[in-house]
Amino acid sequence: MINSSQLKYLQFEEAQPQGTQGAKVPVACGHRRMLNRMVGGQDAMEGEWPWQVSIQRNGSHFCGGSLITKQWVLTAAHCFSNTSETSLYRVLLGARQLQQPGPHAIYARVKRVESNPLYQGMASSADVALVELEAPVIFTNYILPVCVPDPSVTFETNMNCWVTGWGSPSEQDRLPNPRILQKLAVPIIDTPKCNLLYSTDTESGFQPKAIKDDMLCAGFAEGKKDACKGDSGGPLVCLVNQAWVQAGVISWGEGCARRNRPGVYIRVTSHHNWIHRIIPDLRFQSGRAGGH
Repeated sequence: MINSSQLKYLQFEEAQPQGTQGAKVPVACGHRRMLNRMVGGQDAMEGEWPWQVSIQRNGSHFCGGSLITKQWVLTAAHCFSNTSETSLYRVLLGARQLQQPGPHAIYARVKRVESNPLYQGMASSADVALVELEAPVIFTNYILPVCVPDPSVTFETNMNCWVTGWGSPSEQDRLPNPRILQKLAVPIIDTPKCNLLYSTDTESGFQPKAIKDDMLCAGFAEGKKDACKGDSGGPLVCLVNQAWVQAGVISWGEGCARRNRPGVYIRVTSHHNWIHRIIPDLRFQSGRAGGH
């Protein structure tokens, strides 16, 4: 009889899709198989965002992330103040609910965390980290990688993208159990407009926060819908040539869903070289972002 603690860390070979008889099925990134931190969002469906992961410390969810290869997760550097204590962390993959992850979900141990060395604290540039899992996962209908764009991919203003996470539904509230993954459609906001929004209604004596070159804004000037606490590190994804490509990593915002304070994300393309250095065999997605 396998007890639950053993079951959680069984090797991932059990997760082969049915009918493959152990054959290696080539997997294209950014294609979900099940379907052809959110404020004002809606419940995600089973298998809808198969790259979304929950990063947990001592068994509690604290940040989101995205699976980009069999063994690597992309997230935010600010999620990890202590990158040496890898035994405290685990990554939940293939889940829709946090409380009862269900039969499609697995837990993975963390081997190491690589934070971008240029990161200098909250709301600074380079708020990205890569988490290496102890063992490679087997891709299933519920566990698949998102595409990582190369610098040729541009995410144009007003392009409609999606942000996902298990974060709080507002600044005050916590998401009630079973904590179902939330999704929210958000348009890209160009950087000059975003800087303008962040400089309005600034408290006297405070320097407005600047949107740096490696940041990307998405959301609504009027507020009401946004990523929130606990969504940090999760993906902002856009449909590019029929594949889901990660445009940004949830980084910061002033409060959640406040007027003139849209969500701020780290641009994945800005850190292409650093990602490539850590994961040399990662294939990047090229092409122009044109579709919705």
